[in-house]
Amino acid sequence: MTIRYSCRHCNTEVGSIPFSSAGEVIQQVQQTEQEHDGHEHFIEYNQDGSLTVRCICEDCEQSLLLFPDYYALKKWLQ
Repeated sequence: MTIRYSCRHCNTEVGSIPFSSAGEVIQQVQQTEQEHDGHEHFIEYNQDGSLTVRCICEDCEQSLLLFPDYYALKKWLQ
Protein backbone atom coordinates (compact mmCIF):
# COMPACT_ATOMS: atom_id res chain seq x y z
CA MET A 1 0.00 0.00 0.00
CA THR A 2 1.16 3.53 -0.70
CA ILE A 3 0.30 7.12 -0.05
CA ARG A 4 0.14 9.12 -3.26
CA TYR A 5 0.67 12.87 -3.45
CA SER A 6 -1.42 14.39 -6.22
CA CYS A 7 -1.94 18.00 -7.29
CA ARG A 8 -5.42 19.16 -6.36
CA HIS A 9 -5.57 21.42 -9.43
CA CYS A 10 -4.14 19.39 -12.34
CA ASN A 11 -4.13 15.86 -10.81
CA THR A 12 -0.44 15.36 -11.62
CA GLU A 13 1.11 12.74 -9.36
CA VAL A 14 3.79 14.52 -7.34
CA GLY A 15 5.14 11.43 -5.59
CA SER A 16 4.37 8.50 -3.31
CA ILE A 17 5.67 6.85 -0.16
CA PRO A 18 5.17 3.34 1.26
CA PHE A 19 2.26 3.18 3.67
CA SER A 20 4.37 1.53 6.39
CA SER A 21 6.56 4.62 6.76
CA ALA A 22 3.74 7.14 6.57
CA GLY A 23 2.33 7.28 10.09
CA GLU A 24 3.84 10.66 10.90
CA VAL A 25 2.79 12.11 7.53
CA ILE A 26 -0.82 11.03 8.07
CA GLN A 27 -0.89 12.63 11.52
CA GLN A 28 0.45 15.93 10.18
CA VAL A 29 -2.07 16.06 7.33
CA GLN A 30 -4.97 15.15 9.61
CA GLN A 31 -3.90 17.89 12.02
CA THR A 32 -3.84 20.38 9.12
CA GLU A 33 -7.38 19.35 8.14
CA GLN A 34 -8.58 19.88 11.72
CA GLU A 35 -7.01 23.34 11.80
CA HIS A 36 -8.97 24.25 8.65
CA ASP A 37 -12.22 23.11 10.32
CA GLY A 38 -12.75 20.53 7.60
CA HIS A 39 -13.32 23.12 4.85
CA GLU A 40 -10.67 21.52 2.70
CA HIS A 41 -10.07 17.82 2.56
CA PHE A 42 -6.45 16.98 1.88
CA ILE A 43 -6.74 13.22 2.36
CA GLU A 44 -8.77 10.94 0.11
CA TYR A 45 -9.32 7.36 1.20
CA ASN A 46 -9.40 5.15 -1.90
CA GLN A 47 -11.41 1.95 -2.31
CA ASP A 48 -8.25 -0.16 -2.62
CA GLY A 49 -7.11 0.96 0.85
CA SER A 50 -4.52 3.47 -0.34
CA LEU A 51 -4.53 7.17 0.48
CA THR A 52 -4.16 10.21 -1.73
CA VAL A 53 -2.90 13.48 -0.24
CA ARG A 54 -3.99 16.51 -2.24
CA CYS A 55 -1.25 19.12 -2.58
CA ILE A 56 -0.11 21.66 -5.18
CA CYS A 57 2.54 20.80 -7.78
CA GLU A 58 5.30 23.26 -8.66
CA ASP A 59 3.72 24.23 -12.01
CA CYS A 60 0.36 25.11 -10.44
CA GLU A 61 2.10 26.92 -7.61
CA GLN A 62 3.95 29.09 -10.15
CA SER A 63 0.70 29.80 -11.99
CA LEU A 64 -0.96 30.87 -8.74
CA LEU A 65 1.96 33.18 -7.98
CA LEU A 66 1.70 34.77 -11.43
CA PHE A 67 -2.12 34.94 -11.41
CA PRO A 68 -3.29 35.34 -7.79
CA ASP A 69 -6.91 35.80 -8.97
CA TYR A 70 -6.95 32.02 -9.55
CA TYR A 71 -7.17 31.54 -5.78
CA ALA A 72 -10.80 32.72 -5.98
CA LEU A 73 -11.69 29.86 -8.35
CA LYS A 74 -12.44 26.41 -7.02
CA LYS A 75 -11.18 24.75 -10.21
CA TRP A 76 -9.22 26.91 -12.62
CA LEU A 77 -7.85 24.17 -14.90
CA GLN A 78 -10.26 22.57 -17.33
